[in-house]
Amino acid sequence: MRGTLVRKLAVRALAAGLAVAAFGVLALTQATTVGAVLALGAIGAALVERRIRPQAENVAETVLVAAGVITAYARQLGDDFDPALGLAAVVILGLVLAERPLREAGSLEIQAANLAVRSQSRLVTTHLATAVAGLLALAALSAALTLPAWPVMLVGLLVGAVTAAAVLALAKRRFTPSAAGSPVSRALHRHAPEFLLYFSAPPGSEYQITMWLPYLERIGRPFLVLLREPEFLPTVTAATRAPVVVCPTLKAIDEAIVPSLKVAFYVNHGAKNSHCIRFNQLTHIQLHHGDSDKAPSANPVSAIFDKIFVAGQAAIDRYARAGVTIPREKFAIVGRPQVESIEVRRTPIADLAAKTVLYTPTWTGHYADANYCSLPVGETLVTRLLARGATVILRAHPYTSQNPESARQLSRIEELLAADRARTGRQHVWGSTAARELTLVDCVNRSDALVSDVSGVISDYLYSGKPYAVTDMLGLGERFTEDFPLARAGYALHRDLANVDGALDLLLGADPLAETRWQTRTRYLGDFPAEAYAEAFLSEARSHLRPKSTPPVQRDGAAPAVVPAGTRTAAG
Repeated sequence: MRGTLVRKLAVRALAAGLAVAAFGVLALTQATTVGAVLALGAIGAALVERRIRPQAENVAETVLVAAGVITAYARQLGDDFDPALGLAAVVILGLVLAERPLREAGSLEIQAANLAVRSQSRLVTTHLATAVAGLLALAALSAALTLPAWPVMLVGLLVGAVTAAAVLALAKRRFTPSAAGSPVSRALHRHAPEFLLYFSAPPGSEYQITMWLPYLERIGRPFLVLLREPEFLPTVTAATRAPVVVCPTLKAIDEAIVPSLKVAFYVNHGAKNSHCIRFNQLTHIQLHHGDSDKAPSANPVSAIFDKIFVAGQAAIDRYARAGVTIPREKFAIVGRPQVESIEVRRTPIADLAAKTVLYTPTWTGHYADANYCSLPVGETLVTRLLARGATVILRAHPYTSQNPESARQLSRIEELLAADRARTGRQHVWGSTAARELTLVDCVNRSDALVSDVSGVISDYLYSGKPYAVTDMLGLGERFTEDFPLARAGYALHRDLANVDGALDLLLGADPLAETRWQTRTRYLGDFPAEAYAEAFLSEARSHLRPKSTPPVQRDGAAPAVVPAGTRTAAG
């Protein structure tokens, strides 16, 4: 996180500094060539900043560079007014000032990938900044070489004409929408998806959706992925062959909800889920993105969904234990299909000469009473594991970097592992290798035991049958296993690690809870045959795609029923 912040500040300072320097040299001195080089540097720095910070604003810097280039160009061409340069200057400055509002207008339009449709106006609003940068670079080089201004004028007019056409298209769509809908809506009508996967989440949450995409594809019916935040588009598009659409507004969602849709799946309890749940003609199904004893896993908001797919009976009991009343018929036990590739092992861990331990600290959460993060004691914990000759796989939660202190604690543990690997040759794994090159299933299969905070990782690991330890970072003591029943099949580590040696002796040695884990496994992950474990989910999902004999019932508190897709509402 600190490195990212430093990089953003550095490129910001570079872009602004080069723009000011370029203007000063071009406008106030005769050193046109030097000024042109500085202008090109400023343009390049602005483009780099836009890649690092997509929402970066460079209007002031771009105006400075443009003013400096035009002033120097005019001086190079002599004292007489050059009409071509004058027109080019008007076009360039107009495009510079129009770029931001056009980009903002384009960002409200529906985007699509893996779909046979292209939006010319969207392409223009997205890439206008790059076109303006190229136009300014051409003007700077022409000024340095004292070339005629008419080529710059012609290129500027061409870019301006394309931009004007995009503006007209956006205006037409906004004020006189087609009865047939947008090009994306028409393409979705042709695709005829039967269900959608709806997703809205903070940056870094793409794992919540990518874990489900392979199983949704195995349902064997056409579907689409509906995103609310554009930053997820590249990652999700690369992870599926299904159409992916970004709907930034309610009107855009209206365009994407085509009549063929029957079911909407969700993977979290994001606030924007309500924007899709208002479509009463759909069956809304919550999948979750993990199964754990964390408090958010029994979120009362789950009650708004028509169905809640859970891994096992333990998830249903979790809601009851939290005082959340949900009718039993809303639940469907489908297992957790993501664990089907986890290798099951019954070999006692004490029989292994060399042991590999997977350590998965979670993040701090939004509230103190749900802070299960063990990173404050992680360095001590890992030191004890290394002292026992264990090889460590460190896989931290994707949100860890959101907390600067957690990021520093994680960095110290990684330095500890690097030093031990250099000294002993043990092949510890951490950082991007553990988080990106390896999947969670890979990490589970490579390990012999787990040390984890309260999180969904434990439920997944439970499938393997291998031993695990759980950190009690809330300091609950004897209440820990009452509040977090999954810990009953593992070895609890106290918040101050006072019992770490005894717990590790059991985890990596005698493992007296081996039989308890097998019983807990059924309760948490269902009782399905290993050779067809994911079929429970697939069958249940397909059952909701069959034609309904009765119309859907209006849910309490929901928005009024939405008109059929293709008919516009005032939303958005």
